[in-house]
Amino acid sequence: MALPLAAWAQPAGGAKRYVRFLKDGRTAHGLMDGGRIRELRGSPLEGDVFSGTVHPSSSVKLLYPIVPPKVIAVGLNYKSHLGEHPLPKVPEIFFKPTTSLQNPGDPILYPKDAKNLHYEAELVIVMGKKLRNASLAEARDAIFGYTCGNDVSERDWQKGDLQWWRAKGADTFGPLGPMIVTGLDIAKSGIQLRLNGEVRQKQVLSDLIFDCPTCVQHISRYMTLEPGDVIYTGTPGTTQPMKPGDVVEVEIDGIGVLRNPVKAA
Repeated sequence: MALPLAAWAQPAGGAKRYVRFLKDGRTAHGLMDGGRIRELRGSPLEGDVFSGTVHPSSSVKLLYPIVPPKVIAVGLNYKSHLGEHPLPKVPEIFFKPTTSLQNPGDPILYPKDAKNLHYEAELVIVMGKKLRNASLAEARDAIFGYTCGNDVSERDWQKGDLQWWRAKGADTFGPLGPMIVTGLDIAKSGIQLRLNGEVRQKQVLSDLIFDCPTCVQHISRYMTLEPGDVIYTGTPGTTQPMKPGDVVEVEIDGIGVLRNPVKAA
């Protein structure tokens, strides 16, 4: 069962939790501090510059925690998800459009002509620095933090279309959040997905075939990464269909729960 925001105290070891939220028609970023949010003057990528305003966490609407210039994704990044695919030699990369992103709590829309819509629980990297042709150490240093993602996928479209533009890129097919956590040793965390309260995916993040710095380094060889870019890092195990009326939750230790209902479009 997901805890209410007020129960999410700051994690130990110097980690921080950042959110983007809507309050009285105005969007802002903030630092989660127990049951309250300390508002920032700008993005957390610009540093902890506080506005002096504090909001009860129960009084705001959480949005996906960053507005990224690009949404990048890694496929086939757990052995448990490979099936008959051979072990990849390098991270397999694809794109999701920024318009696919969806807020915590808001619905995943099931397109009228879709027939085989699947969940994919994923750890998501949030970039903190501009990066090109990086070393592994530079890639590690450029990661700002991590959040939860759901790489929603229409499997029939994924198999039948030339590109995955709609199979993984339709509106609302990229739930993201609820917060960005910095300073977290992500390899010690686990990820799980629950569908209507039943655990359907569960894995430790140390099982990633290509860890986060390796994925970042590989992408940077060919493409400039920018502050705020997000990278979905792949899903574990097998996935199954969702239907309208379902509720899907992605939980990562130390980050929180990303919860979205599924609704007919």
